[in-house]
Amino acid sequence: MAQSNIKVAVQKFGNFLSSMVMPNIGAFIAWGLITALFIPTGFFPNESLAKLVDPMVKYLLPLLIGYTGGKLVHDQRGGVVGAIATMGVIVGSDIPMFLGAMIMGPLGGYIIKKFDQFIEGKVKTGFEMLINNFSAGILGGILAILAFLGVSPAVDGFTGALVVGVDWMVAHGLLPLTSILIEPAKILFLNNAINHGILSPIGAEQIRTNGQSILLLLETNPGPGLGILLAYCFFGKGTAKQSAPGAAIIHFIGGIHEIYFPYVLMRPLLIIAAILGGMSGVFTFVLLGGGLQAVASPGSILAILAATPGNAGSYVANISGVLVAAVVSFIVGSLILKTGKQTEDLDEAARKMQEMKGKKSSVAGSFTKQQGDVPASVQKIVFACDAGMGSSAMGASLLRKKVKQADLNILVTNTAISNIPSDAQIVITQEELTPRAQNKVPDAYHISVDNFLSSPEYDKLIDQLKNDHTTSKAEEEKNVSAENYTDSNDGLLKEENVFLNQHFSSKEEAIRFAGSVLVKGGYVEENYVEAMIERDNMTSTYMGNDVAIPHGTEEAKKNVLRSGFTVIQVPEGVDFDGEKVRLIFGIAGKDGTHLEILSGIAITCSDMNNIEKMVHAKSARELMAIIQSN
Repeated sequence: MAQSNIKVAVQKFGNFLSSMVMPNIGAFIAWGLITALFIPTGFFPNESLAKLVDPMVKYLLPLLIGYTGGKLVHDQRGGVVGAIATMGVIVGSDIPMFLGAMIMGPLGGYIIKKFDQFIEGKVKTGFEMLINNFSAGILGGILAILAFLGVSPAVDGFTGALVVGVDWMVAHGLLPLTSILIEPAKILFLNNAINHGILSPIGAEQIRTNGQSILLLLETNPGPGLGILLAYCFFGKGTAKQSAPGAAIIHFIGGIHEIYFPYVLMRPLLIIAAILGGMSGVFTFVLLGGGLQAVASPGSILAILAATPGNAGSYVANISGVLVAAVVSFIVGSLILKTGKQTEDLDEAARKMQEMKGKKSSVAGSFTKQQGDVPASVQKIVFACDAGMGSSAMGASLLRKKVKQADLNILVTNTAISNIPSDAQIVITQEELTPRAQNKVPDAYHISVDNFLSSPEYDKLIDQLKNDHTTSKAEEEKNVSAENYTDSNDGLLKEENVFLNQHFSSKEEAIRFAGSVLVKGGYVEENYVEAMIERDNMTSTYMGNDVAIPHGTEEAKKNVLRSGFTVIQVPEGVDFDGEKVRLIFGIAGKDGTHLEILSGIAITCSDMNNIEKMVHAKSARELMAIIQSN
């Protein structure tokens, strides 16, 4: 558990660093293009237009990073204060203050957030704007002064030390050894953190002084991944071999490196191929004087060529480094694939990749098994999630209502993935869980959704079922309904378990709060709280429509003493993997006694008008009345 928590913490930190830079990549590219075109050694030297280069790298880029970092912590006000604070490190140094911006931006957002929480409810009516404006200005000004006097010199010295260290590694031929860390870190989804959080800031300083930087090629080189995918093209088996050519194109041309990660996870020894390929490529870059004069994002061969300095030697060096890396990783990867037993479960590897990433992957759908049309004469639809007590129950309630309105006699039920019945004809799961469901019942028709409360897939499925459906009376009578539980769940939604106007800095804090309520209420044992965190890390408990329903894993059902709920109103919202959540329903379900009220919550929350009413409810009774009226 401790090792898992460390991995999650490192991934979160890496994601936060990259999240400050990634939204501003367009600005980095703009600066790189202007640099490549108009500096004295550029394609079209122009003394006047070249004046844009230094102000952009010294002021524009750090300010954008600082603003973004502050906004990630405390929205608009955090962004403004973060930008003000960042100005202190910018003026206090002669080098681009990317690292300083990554410190002062979030710090500014955090300080103003804590101030706003401290004065909440204490400001008299009519003075809100005055307090808001002056607090941001005063705190931002103080932070800018502190940054100028203390943070800027410290970061200046640290950056200088890193540059000296890089120069020393280059001079002693040790830079290729960085691949020993970079290539495995990419598989752990620290690639953006390494590239944009560490290498890009140092690389920008090298570009400003030397005109190019080799550091910008260390992580973005597509050669190692290309070689591994080509090895699968020739020596892979089954689905992996069939899908590898398409993945190679997406990786090399599109620059989406994570598409080759599942292929490495299927054969972990292939990380050796990636490391050796990366080292060979870096050695070639050093030997031939390769480097980029702008950030290449994504890591596509096209982006690398666009950011290459405009001389023949640079093109030869950069292209050679990519090709050498691809050849070496191909040779080593081929030997590994030919000499060892292959486990060709690409879907399982894609699922593992998403679990390691800690959030939905943009390319996971590329590995999903293709299937035909919706089966004829459907009699059973199953919603499945990890535990079968939360998201699947809500989704089943909504679809069951739609099935009834369409006069279709179809059994709609929910269960844990491990318990999906073999006769299920249609299985509906969250996108991240579809590969597991496919492995459990490969002959069923699988539907993936990312929003259980308002997915368009529901209406699409109903329309398809209307065209061809017959069901026996026996199946109709077996239809599971929440009404079956009416007599056993009175009092599950209690006023003392409803909390209004809550504030949380993270989803983990929010989930732990919900779990503590369930523990104090005698619904669950203390171990259940950690299971709630684990469940959300496995697959987000965000349901759509600003709603999250944190609950435990399937294994944690034994820690549930009795069914219970807590409702938490978060008017300002809390981030759940990039989604804003304003209503949190903490769930502990035992023996199905929670299903009736969960069904009511699902139907209520499927309407955004009801969401707004609950978010703005002034009392627990008012919020409960909205739920109970549906």
